[in-house]
Amino acid sequence: MHFGRIYAVILRILYLMRGSVTRLVSPIVWPTLDIVLWGFISKYMGTIASPGFNFATAFLGAALLWEFFSRAAYGATMAFFEDVWSRNFLNLFASPITIVEYLTGLVLSGFLTAVIASAIMVMLAGAVFGLSYAAIGLLAVPCLIILYLFGIALGIIGIGIVLRWGPTAEWFIWPMPMVLAPFAAVFYPVATLPSWMQTVSSLLPASYVFESLRAVIAGRPFSWFMLAIGAAIAVLDIVLACWFFQRMYLRAVRTGLIARYSAETFS
Repeated sequence: MHFGRIYAVILRILYLMRGSVTRLVSPIVWPTLDIVLWGFISKYMGTIASPGFNFATAFLGAALLWEFFSRAAYGATMAFFEDVWSRNFLNLFASPITIVEYLTGLVLSGFLTAVIASAIMVMLAGAVFGLSYAAIGLLAVPCLIILYLFGIALGIIGIGIVLRWGPTAEWFIWPMPMVLAPFAAVFYPVATLPSWMQTVSSLLPASYVFESLRAVIAGRPFSWFMLAIGAAIAVLDIVLACWFFQRMYLRAVRTGLIARYSAETFS
């Protein structure tokens, strides 16, 4: 693995973002609007709820963590889409870069966009709504790692889907985090879901993260066992996502679809 090539993939994304203000809308503006919206909802709920429950920490904190997950997923796929939209995808693989180096560059690009967006959201939530993670402390670190791994796995699967069915399949990618949100139990306990949704929830690493954090906010002991299950599922998701991507890439090469990569490719 050549780290200079990985750096080149990341550097290209940074140059694209620097050269176009519109590219900052997705990783910065939309998450900021979400935090403002959920912040005022949480503030209002706090005025009508019992004084012992902190809605700002429960709702606004959950929204922030879910945005971190979404930015990780979208960050990897957006870097890939930039190559697709500019018809640069084939040019990349005419260079010495390998598929592993390219994928690593996309993953690290997703990490950068997630960190930048999350840092802005944390500062805004703290300055405007007084959100504090003092109750969670360093426990937030393993939770963020699990959400990041899950987000990257989802992003890699999205890239594989586009490789298989063409650029127009990107419309399947944008709603993926929103479709998963009800099953991940971001804003409510898993127990409130019907049994079949609980079964789906048990397969998502994010549900274990939010259940563990809710326990801390409610004053119950933090469950390292649940977090370990979430971490194991997240690692498995990464492995399966990389396997899926490899299969789709090899199929695109073998069938010649990769040579006909255009906006009309959908077969």
